[in-house]
Amino acid sequence: MIEVVGIRFKKAGKIYYFDPDGQTIEAGSYAIVETARGVEYGSVIKGNMLVPDEDVVLPLKKVIRVATDEDTALAAENKIKENEAFEVCLEKISKHQLDMKLIDVEITFDHNKLIFYFTSDGRVDFRELVKELAAIFRTRIELRQIGVRDEAKMLNGIGICGRPLCCATFLGDFHPVSIKMAKEQSLSLNPTKISGICGRLMCCLKYEEDVYEELNKKLPNVGDIISTPDGNGEILSTNVLMQVVKAAVRKTENDAPTIGFYAVDEIKVIKRKKKAKQDEAEKELEKLLGDKYDD
Repeated sequence: MIEVVGIRFKKAGKIYYFDPDGQTIEAGSYAIVETARGVEYGSVIKGNMLVPDEDVVLPLKKVIRVATDEDTALAAENKIKENEAFEVCLEKISKHQLDMKLIDVEITFDHNKLIFYFTSDGRVDFRELVKELAAIFRTRIELRQIGVRDEAKMLNGIGICGRPLCCATFLGDFHPVSIKMAKEQSLSLNPTKISGICGRLMCCLKYEEDVYEELNKKLPNVGDIISTPDGNGEILSTNVLMQVVKAAVRKTENDAPTIGFYAVDEIKVIKRKKKAKQDEAEKELEKLLGDKYDD
């Protein structure tokens, strides 16, 4: 086991582990640490704790110190400088007529580097832009192209559920989301209904996927022939969460079918329906969604 503290540098950002170096650091405080980008000011999310060796990437960087009032004041000043740098960069992008959208600006705590995040549909030749920015700010300049999901995380917004975006409020990492998850949950494959404001599949499809996978294992498929307390019948639809099937049942072969609802433990599958080939339109839709959204 290794003693660590968990520190986050952005709201809803990833939590990184650092060596407390003999210091007792409480959650909710701030700390100055050394990172690959330089010295940074971060929020302590997890105080001193022991974690298994396999959960950390060695060697761990050490916490330099618990943040002082002067450090906090400097971090606030850096936020103002970031806003100023944002406006300057926007002006220069317009001057050079570059096809790029500036999203955010970060300055490292020690002013060693200024990072500009942007999105673009293609490659951008920003060499002249970098030269001008370096001449103005007199520090190392990095322009980093990000994806649409990262853009949504940085900018935040309101999802179709009416709540702030999950990625911007509590999701530390993006998890792979696929069309299979939407199908498992019997959701419409209409792109406008299952994609977030970033244009990619909604992250929340992942939340209940494990439960749906487990429940679907217990359910037969639509079209299967089953035996029920009222006779044999064919499944018309299923309710995954209720674990109930709707079936057209005949008490005898000569009787007219009646519609009934049965719990999964009341039925037994007699014959499984062969999986039909997908409708061409459905295949095209799945291909479109898969190509566009699968991670």
